[in-house]
Amino acid sequence: MCNRHLTKICLLLLTGSFAVNVSAQDSGLSGHHNNWIFGGHSKYQYTYTAIPENSVLNELSGSSLQDHDLEFRLKISTRRGPWDFNAHAQLIAANADSLYAFRGLPDFIYPGTDVINDKRRWFNLTHEISNKDKNVVLARLDRVSIAYSSDKAVIRFGRQAISWGNSLLFTPMDILNPFDPAAVDKEYKTGDDMLYGQYLFDNGNDLQAVTVVRRNPVSGEVEQDQSSLALKYHGFWAGREYDFLAAQHYGEALMAVGLSGDLGGAVLRGDLVWNDTDSGAIYSAVVGLDYSWVGGGRNWMGTVEYFYNGFGQADSDYSAAGLAANPELLERLARGELFNIGRHYLGASVTLEATPLLNLTPNIFVNLIDPSAFAQLVASYSWKQDIQLLAALSFPIGPGGSEYGGIEAEQPGTYVSSGPSLFVQLAWYF
Repeated sequence: MCNRHLTKICLLLLTGSFAVNVSAQDSGLSGHHNNWIFGGHSKYQYTYTAIPENSVLNELSGSSLQDHDLEFRLKISTRRGPWDFNAHAQLIAANADSLYAFRGLPDFIYPGTDVINDKRRWFNLTHEISNKDKNVVLARLDRVSIAYSSDKAVIRFGRQAISWGNSLLFTPMDILNPFDPAAVDKEYKTGDDMLYGQYLFDNGNDLQAVTVVRRNPVSGEVEQDQSSLALKYHGFWAGREYDFLAAQHYGEALMAVGLSGDLGGAVLRGDLVWNDTDSGAIYSAVVGLDYSWVGGGRNWMGTVEYFYNGFGQADSDYSAAGLAANPELLERLARGELFNIGRHYLGASVTLEATPLLNLTPNIFVNLIDPSAFAQLVASYSWKQDIQLLAALSFPIGPGGSEYGGIEAEQPGTYVSSGPSLFVQLAWYF
């Protein structure tokens, strides 16, 4: 009942069935402006990916893949006194070779092989208009929430997104829908259905609490061991910031600590995460350094991070049997919480402000044990006031049998691998 009624309310709001302008007198809340605010964007995205001849994916896709994606996002928000409402509606259309060729394959073998859905989420706010071969069209609500705010507290219920942790590339402390470190467009995280609360103390510290309700994707029933309950305390000490996180996440206890502060003009930061799993205690950690400077009359900003993935394969055994023996890793890959299958990584990123309108960002992610790497060159260009062009060239580097060079397939001399790729996105904001 909640699912159906919530969907109807959101659709009424998004189609403008309620008044667009509500005055302070109409609402009975004098001194407050309660107009509806509209905004959003449309994005066209093209991705070309080469597939090597010795890749088992070549048998499914041929020598290359071409994906076309179109996303339209409409944002609506309003505030009445201490209450506010926020909603984002999406219309997504795709003509993607990868959907047709690799549909049903795990995401860690080839990203984006499945259509976004709400099988795990509390509310089903995604409607699949069509889905056949390599074409898909769907409409969904990625955000819809109502919140109450006071001087010291906020409580918000509905579909929303939060980000935790101190790292920028590898994010073991960000347990709710983290971004793939190699993702090019990181503007919006996918929302989850949750109750969120925050309390601000007089000294500037704050306490956040989150309850995320999920369903078992097989049975469709809400289950406690599929849901999450988390508390995070953020504070300041001796000129530094720290975080303490305690959570019950997918039926397992999780604790984390984070720290960030100045180091000789740079920012040193890190997170340590402990998971109590069926296989015992597993630790993951990340430590990073950020520094910005002016060189050659241009602004630069650099980041370097070391990531220890406690769930990764300690012996770099990426065979089907080796991965099957590590269910803790496979579960987190399937849930989209992890994107790396090894143990030790180094990530580096440098952003150059080539002109006030053009930023160039080379990135590299290195598996230190294989060794193999994934290199990117990302360009962001503000073409017009409301139009942005985003592009990236990506190159997997490494020998066959390595993570980025391609993990070995069952047939000798073949690998699960993809080649260089080109990503181009044109976005219009309104």
